Amino acid sequence: METYSYQQQINAPAQKVWNILWNTDTYRQWTAAFAPGSTIASDWKVQGRTRFLDGKGNGMVSTIRSIREPEELVFEHLGFIENGVEDTTSDAIKEWAGALERYYLKEEGGVTTLEVLVDVDPKYKEMMDNGFIKGLETVKTLAEK
Repeated sequence: METYSYQQQINAPAQKVWNILWNTDTYRQWTAAFAPGSTIASDWKVQGRTRFLDGKGNGMVSTIRSIREPEELVFEHLGFIENGVEDTTSDAIKEWAGALERYYLKEEGGVTTLEVLVDVDPKYKEMMDNGFIKGLETVKTLAEK
């Protein structure tokens, strides 16, 4: 597992960037870079349940490790969801369960620096690069409107 970092400077307040990241409609827009039709369903509670799904209903089940709106949100990935069934115990899942996906927003003078750190198997680096580089550019475009 390796940690990859993605950053984007955005000419907008941190709260606006936060809202773009986690609002249902805008979440679909920026995460389309990963998979069209992506959705997030969360109770937004530490140790609660969050489901990241593609347009076919498959994806990941996670929990929130920490949340401080609008500065920090850390997800811990627990397993996969396939055909509506959660897998958090198979050997394949145990290899990467506990991987973190961290979002940090720091605002200075009306400009927000958004940094995302994600723990990923190196074989998925190209997918992460493509998704986060394009996705964070979409977040920037939406927030600067």
